[in-house]
Formats: sequence, structure tokens, C-alpha cells
Amino acid sequence: MGFQCGIVGLPNVGKSTIFNALTSSAQAEAANFPFCTIEPNSGVVNVPDPRLMQIAERIVPERVVPTSMTFVDIAGLVKGASKGEGLGNQFLGHIRSTHAIAHVVRCFEDDNVMHVDGSVDPIRDIEIIETELILADLETVEKRFTAVEKRAKTGDKESKALFEVLEPLKRLLESGQPARALVLDEEGLRKVHDLHLITMKKVMYVANVSEEDLEQLDTQSHLQRVKERAASEGSVVVPICGKIEEELVALDGEERSEFLRDMGLSEPGLNRVIRAGYALLDLQTFFTAGEKEVRAWTFQSGWPAPRCARVIHSDIERGFIKAEVYHYNNLVKHGSEAKIKDAGLLRIEGKTYVMQDGDVVHFRHNV
Repeated sequence: MGFQCGIVGLPNVGKSTIFNALTSSAQAEAANFPFCTIEPNSGVVNVPDPRLMQIAERIVPERVVPTSMTFVDIAGLVKGASKGEGLGNQFLGHIRSTHAIAHVVRCFEDDNVMHVDGSVDPIRDIEIIETELILADLETVEKRFTAVEKRAKTGDKESKALFEVLEPLKRLLESGQPARALVLDEEGLRKVHDLHLITMKKVMYVANVSEEDLEQLDTQSHLQRVKERAASEGSVVVPICGKIEEELVALDGEERSEFLRDMGLSEPGLNRVIRAGYALLDLQTFFTAGEKEVRAWTFQSGWPAPRCARVIHSDIERGFIKAEVYHYNNLVKHGSEAKIKDAGLLRIEGKTYVMQDGDVVHFRHNV
């Protein structure tokens, strides 16, 4: 599974600038006026993982394939978007199928960059966006609620079970709280999965700060307020300077490394966004390795081996026999698969084996 992240935010918070920087794409227009992004943009980026190249150095394949992350950037939302104001409401459907939401919040002061509401207030901005997403979800729930309520009153067991989930969910949204605030078990989540509620998704706040702010992140007042908000709801915050990330796109190799050093940064913001996204969704990485290809794959923590095999192809899951597994750390320590076997560290695992981050696996299957 590739990690898909929908990007939301008010107009002129740096959303498209950050999208372009993260995806090294010129597709999303960035300019100093509202609703610059009209059509939704998607960008697929490789997930940086130093382990992949270290495996390739020892296996020496014909090609190396990283796992990927997809960003979907929609038009800036404004107050009233759920009722047709602005343009963003037209594109909410494009982020309903994503795994998480990256909410870009402006945390920098700049008189030359207009703000749609006239002043910089990240908490106000967050609440405007969240309200519109809640109202959009409420409309979705209400449509399903009416039909299910009628069937539930006839005694239909399946409808009654769904109604017991929809009723508190509807009350929650009506009170102005996001769907993720409702504690549901696995069965409850399954019942409402097809609604694709936006506020059911986990959120990371991408705080767009100025270049000067990077030197004082611990005291930057706007950022601290966003961190307090995020902590109260179990979300994460990734500070990033959109302007710097945009400049990094044009640099390669040593120039890029030198620029990062000059800025006092150890890595691009993309790396931090991806790590935050993986941690937020409890995602991990396993590898397949052979002479033709060394490849990274994303999976959900806790998945058994056959479910991970499905990430590669559904036929492998269906015909799963066993998994030959060793860990990346053992490859680094011993230097080759042959030496791993000699050390007795190549394991044969069955259908109940829970895959671990850093596993290198060969699935045996028969379809």
C-alpha cells in the first residue's frame, strides 16, 4: 500500500508551494491570490529509506524500487465551503479516499503575502477548515441516516446495528466535533468505512514557518499554539519552511547538501513529513530482495505475512504457503544472504507470522 495524504488549508497559507516542493512538481500553480489552485493536483514521491540502498549494496540487483507516497492537493477551502462558498467544496471527494490529512497552517508573518481573513491566526484557520470538513461529513451521514433509520424501524437487524453507530456519530458531528472523536471498535469502523468520512482520518499539521523562525522554533508563538492544539487531539505537527523547500527543489547533489548545512538543517522537510505520516498511521516497511529487484513495501503494523503478501499481489496472498524471512539488521551484520543462512538466521514463517519493520522476505506461494 502506498501512503496517500490529502492536503487541505485556507487559500494563501503556502499549500501549493509546499506541495510543489514535496513532489518536485511544477503542476500546482502557486501565487499570491486566493483560489490559485483550481483543479486538484496529485504528486507521487519516493519514500527515502537508507536501508533500501544498503540492502542493494549487498544483493546487487538490476534495479532498486522505493515505496511511494501520494499527495493530493485541492483548492483552498474557505468558510462556507460545505455550502458552496469558494471552490474547495468541489474537490473534497478527491481526499475522501486518502489515508490521512495534512493540514497546512500559516505560522509566518509577511505583509507582502495576503491572508484571506486579513490576519495570521493559525487556530482560527484550523477551526474554519475543520468546521467545513465536519459539515461535509454531517451531510454524508445525514443522507445515510435517514434511509437506515427507516429500515431499522422495520426490525432489520443489519440496519439496526448500523443505526446504533450512525446515531451517536450524527450527534457528534452536529456538536461540532470530528468523527474521529467517536471511539469505535473494529466492527463499528467497518460499518461506516464506505462513508469515507474526512474527519475520521488522522491529521498532521504542517506548520509553514518563515526562514527566520527555523532558528527559534521552541519559542515561535504561532507554532506553539498549533502544537498545543495538536497535543489536545492526538495529532502531530511538522514545522516546515515552504520557501526553503521550494529552493531545495532546484538543487542537486552537493549543492543541496551544502544549502541544507547553511540553513542548519539535517534533511529536507519531505523526510519529516513522511516520518510523521508513517508514525501517525502506524505504518512500517518490509523489503523483497533478489538479483532482478530490491524493493520496499509499505504495510500496516500488526499485519500477518499473508496480508503483507497482498501488498505485492493478491495471488500471492491467495496461494500463500510460507515466508522465508530475515531481518535487515542481520544482512548488515553478516553481509550476505548466504552468511545469514549459515548463521541460522533465515526463518521459515507461516500464516500467523506478524511481519516486522525491516523484514526482508521471500513469499512462497502456489496459485
